[in-house]
Amino acid sequence: MKKMVPNILVVDDSKAILIIMEAILSELDMSEKVVTCLSAAEALEKVANDINRFDAVFTDLNMPEMDGMELIRHLGALNYQGGIIIVSEMDHKVISLAADLAKQHNAHLIGNIPKPVQLSQMRKLLTKVAKLNCHTLLRESLISKSELIKALKNDEVTPFYQPKVNAINNKIESVEILARIVSSKDGSIILPNRFISLAEQYYLINQITLSLFEKATSEFSNIKAQLGHDFKMAFNLSPIQLDDLNCPNKLLLILELNQLTPSNIIIEITEQHALSSLAQLETLNRLRMHGFGVSLDDFGVGFTNINQLRNLPFTEIKIDRSLISNIETDLFSQVIVSSLVNITNKEHLDLVAEGVERPEELAYLKHYKKDLTIQGFLYSSPKPKNEFIDWAKNWLRTDGSPA
Repeated sequence: MKKMVPNILVVDDSKAILIIMEAILSELDMSEKVVTCLSAAEALEKVANDINRFDAVFTDLNMPEMDGMELIRHLGALNYQGGIIIVSEMDHKVISLAADLAKQHNAHLIGNIPKPVQLSQMRKLLTKVAKLNCHTLLRESLISKSELIKALKNDEVTPFYQPKVNAINNKIESVEILARIVSSKDGSIILPNRFISLAEQYYLINQITLSLFEKATSEFSNIKAQLGHDFKMAFNLSPIQLDDLNCPNKLLLILELNQLTPSNIIIEITEQHALSSLAQLETLNRLRMHGFGVSLDDFGVGFTNINQLRNLPFTEIKIDRSLISNIETDLFSQVIVSSLVNITNKEHLDLVAEGVERPEELAYLKHYKKDLTIQGFLYSSPKPKNEFIDWAKNWLRTDGSPA
């Protein structure tokens, strides 16, 4: 069986620390192989030889010749996509600056762990790495291109619905529309991690998105009527789709056909790829100009730094689940989320915590006393339309508390 985090690289100039780290990782049995290095230069060479070899890099900060921050900068330059964890005690200001610098270097810094390293802390960090939404982690095999084309031809791309719930008043603020392929023969379901990257590779992603958009918006009025409750719908766009300058017009036409307005819709754009081209920025701006809400998805694992949050026309920020996992005991995540709460308050942006699975995580997030919106399995998994309606009716009948 493949491990949760298959291959790990540990970098420290102390042989004793490396031995301890190997022992702890072996005890946890979450990794197939642990490689250790006594210098950052040696570690960088190993990563450069095979950029996809390691799923996570644990690095000390204070090392001779090349220190940990230098290593993180070089890993970003190599476009290393795995999770990076600093093995060193850091105060909250150092954490905040290190995380922002890592983003500017296109590196995924997702945590820190103090010495002496504890088994429980390591387990939580490995769980966070496993939740990091990047290509190096364990996934089911992709379907074939012909299978994807057949699914599109048979109109099997189906909208599933997952609510975003206000943490203070338990109101359903919006519903994210997620793609599933549902077999017309036996009803089997194929999850998006098996076809979205393939769709992007073969330029089929627009077909999937527009099909979802058309189906879900055509059902919107009926769902609202059944629930007697107003909410917004959220749809995902990849940055490559923003290169299509005609994208806003296509969405506007579908909304007009379904007698909806852009104010009913939130467009979620993943943070994993930096928005850089003029076309992407123009499309983003035009979506806002027409009245769409624009959400920065998966914040915390991509390359948008704090200044960009102030400059780009986002209306909502979604905190990635890797920062939410075990947040009640994770100082790194607490610092980053606290910064986001402050910024979104000042900039009047909505803030969503995604991937909330445990009551302890929800309880910690509620202490911010902000209109924070919660999305995750603690409330509801993504559901087909009729199951979602049943869930929502029950939610509205009760006091709106997780089961």
